[in-house]
Amino acid sequence: MEFGVQIANLEWTQLKDMAQAAEGLGFGWITIPDHIVYEGPEKQADLSHLSYDAMVRAAVILEATKKVRVGHLVLCNLFRHPVVTAQSLMSLDRLSNGRVFCGIGSGWTESEFRMTGIPYPDITTRLRMLDESLKAMRSLWREERTTFKGEFYQFTDAVLHPKPLQQPAPPILLGGGGRGLLRVAAKHADYINLISDAGKPGYISVAEIARMTDESFREKVAFIRAETKRQKRAERAVKISNVAFTTMITDSDAATKAMSEGMAGFLGLPADAVPRSPLALIGTPDACVAELQRRAKEWDVEQVIFSIQNPAMLERIGRDILPAFK
Repeated sequence: MEFGVQIANLEWTQLKDMAQAAEGLGFGWITIPDHIVYEGPEKQADLSHLSYDAMVRAAVILEATKKVRVGHLVLCNLFRHPVVTAQSLMSLDRLSNGRVFCGIGSGWTESEFRMTGIPYPDITTRLRMLDESLKAMRSLWREERTTFKGEFYQFTDAVLHPKPLQQPAPPILLGGGGRGLLRVAAKHADYINLISDAGKPGYISVAEIARMTDESFREKVAFIRAETKRQKRAERAVKISNVAFTTMITDSDAATKAMSEGMAGFLGLPADAVPRSPLALIGTPDACVAELQRRAKEWDVEQVIFSIQNPAMLERIGRDILPAFK
C-alpha cells in the first residue's frame, strides 16, 4: 500500500520541514490543495487560511525533498487553461527528476467563483471541460505538435518543449465522488481519490458526508471498475485512493469509543461505525493497521492519504502504522 500526506495552511519554513519529515518517515506521496479560500462543511469559510499558490508550493516541496512524489489533491481545472497546467506540471516534473503527479478535478467550491467572477458552469459542463483538458494535456506532453478542436479548447500546432521526464505522462490522479467524475476517471486516471460528492452541490454538505459510508465507498469502487472495463482498459487500471480527513491514534479501546462517539454526529453514523468511515481513521495503532488492511481487502484501496498539519501526529503515523506495511 502507498501512503501519502496532505499538507496545507503552513508557512514556507513549516511546509519544507513537514515535507522533509514526511519523507524521512517513509511517506511516498505529498499532496497539497488548490484553493483561493478554504471552505469546510456547509460553507464555513476560514478566511485566515493561507492561500499560497499551489504550483509554487509544489516547487518548494520538491526542492526540499529527494524521493517523494509531489502533486495536488487536487488542482481546480477551471483556475488554469490546460496549456498552462501542462506547462507548469512539465516544469515541475523536470525540476524534480520525474517525481510529479497530475492531481486534478472539475472544481467544486462555488464561493470561490462567485467572489472572483471566474465562470462557474454546471457540473456536466465542468466534467466535459475536465475531460477535454486531460486529452489536451496528454497530447501536449507526448506529441511534438498538438492540434485539438474541442468544445471548450482549441489548439493549432501547439508546441510544448521540453516534455515531462515521465512518459507518456505523469501519473494522473482524479479526485471526486460523483458518477460523472468517476466516468472521466475511468477514461484517464491512474488513481481515483474517492470522497463525498461536492461537485454538483458546489459545497461540502453534511448530508453528503453522511452518505459516505463503508457501503457507499464499495459501491463507488464497483462503479469505477465497471466503467474502466467499459472503456476497454484493464479492470484494475485505476488504483483506489482513500483520504483520511481525520486521523486519531488512541491508546485504548475506551479512548477510541469516546472519540467515535464525538465524531458520530458530524459523520451521520452510529458511533460503532465511525472507525470504518472512509473519511476517518480512528483507533489504537493495532486497530488502525487492521482497519487499513480491511480497506485494502474489501475496498481495493491501494493508497491512503492522511490530511495532517500536526508534526506529532505525522510522526506517530510514521512510527506506529507505516512499518506494518513494509
